[in-house]
Amino acid sequence: MNVTLDKNGNVSGVLTISLVEEDYQDEVKKQLSLLGRRRPIKGFRPGHVPASLLKKHYGGQVTAEVVDEIVSRELTNYIRENNIDLLGEPMLSKDTKVDLVNEKNFEFKFDLGFAPEFELKLDKRVKVPYYNIEVSQAMVDDQSNAYKKRFGTQVPGDVSTEDALLRGSMEELDKDGNVKDGGIKVERTIVSPKYLKDEVEKAKFVGLKVNDTITFNPRVSSGSNVTEMAAMLAIDKDQAENVESDFTFKVEEILVNKDAELGQELYDMVFGKDVVKTEEDYYAKIKEMLAGQLKSDSNYRFTIDAEKVLVKKVGELELPDEFLKRYLMSINKDTEPSKIEEEYPRTRGEIVWQLIKEKVAKQYDVKIEKEDQMRLARIYAAQQFAQYGIGNVPDETLDRYAGELMENKDYAKEINRRAFEDKVFATIRDNVSLTEKDVTAEEFNKLFEAK
Repeated sequence: MNVTLDKNGNVSGVLTISLVEEDYQDEVKKQLSLLGRRRPIKGFRPGHVPASLLKKHYGGQVTAEVVDEIVSRELTNYIRENNIDLLGEPMLSKDTKVDLVNEKNFEFKFDLGFAPEFELKLDKRVKVPYYNIEVSQAMVDDQSNAYKKRFGTQVPGDVSTEDALLRGSMEELDKDGNVKDGGIKVERTIVSPKYLKDEVEKAKFVGLKVNDTITFNPRVSSGSNVTEMAAMLAIDKDQAENVESDFTFKVEEILVNKDAELGQELYDMVFGKDVVKTEEDYYAKIKEMLAGQLKSDSNYRFTIDAEKVLVKKVGELELPDEFLKRYLMSINKDTEPSKIEEEYPRTRGEIVWQLIKEKVAKQYDVKIEKEDQMRLARIYAAQQFAQYGIGNVPDETLDRYAGELMENKDYAKEINRRAFEDKVFATIRDNVSLTEKDVTAEEFNKLFEAK
């Protein structure tokens, strides 16, 4: 057996694996013998089938499997033993022609794409912008008002608003606008204007008083959502499918939202029991929380600016572009080649940035520890609870749920990716100079409007 690598420039090459019959014939005989014991041929006892007959029946199939296994093993070993840093995966060269039936000696050629060699030195001469977002009083007040609404209560109201609940009765009308004989009647139903899909229909339910009656169309107001229509009209979905009529709605009760008032009950609902005890501490805690959220936004912006700075510092990298395009087509078989070509500049940029991150990770020995994984898993867990309006989840509950997330392969893969990114960017932050600037939220948002 002979394995050789011929480079085509700096970032591509051809790996050739040449086999003669002596390289694989012993293994073929061994596999045929095992096959004879497991799969006997009629007229012969297991293990007593003549080798010539086994070869006639299964020789081609077994030879192909053995040769494939040997070639795969040698390819992997050569790449590992020679520390070859690949982009993509080895691909069988187009000019490789192997005839397992009529030939005894084989030559397999694999096209390879190599990661380019480049230098990257991080020091305090490398400057990256970092934007500190100011927490304004208006932001604190807006967040406080949002908490008041979230933890508010519904009380009887005199006039309906968009976020009110209206209880009342409904009757189906005929084409002339009269109550339809034998039509649908609903003695008690609930309508929430803010969830209606049509703005004109929604407006009909705002500004009403008890005993007011309006005419509206359930199909139009629900955006033809049969499930919502069925619930509103207290009928099954099959019946709701055919409802096109207008209906009257008579208001019997109006419930409007009353914001929660500042006080210990609200403080406990927002931050947990006795965490905050005064109005001053309440607002301070909101400001602290917003600052933490904005810090995440600042760090995200830092990742964008760090990428720009380091990509510029590294300069133009040579990549095996044609090899990569072919590789991308091989793993995206349903994508048109023209689409691969169109998106390649963006893909190329992503590859370059990934190479830079891996260079940083290697230079600074970045490793993902279990605590890194669990920290992110807890964040994911808290976010999922928050989607259901559940906050202040006990630590032991978060830990248990985070552990369950790590047992899910998809979540674990994403968490590991995020953990790697976080540690790489933390390493970059620690080893460059941050050009810090205080900005308002409006100024910060404008950074994303630029190209």
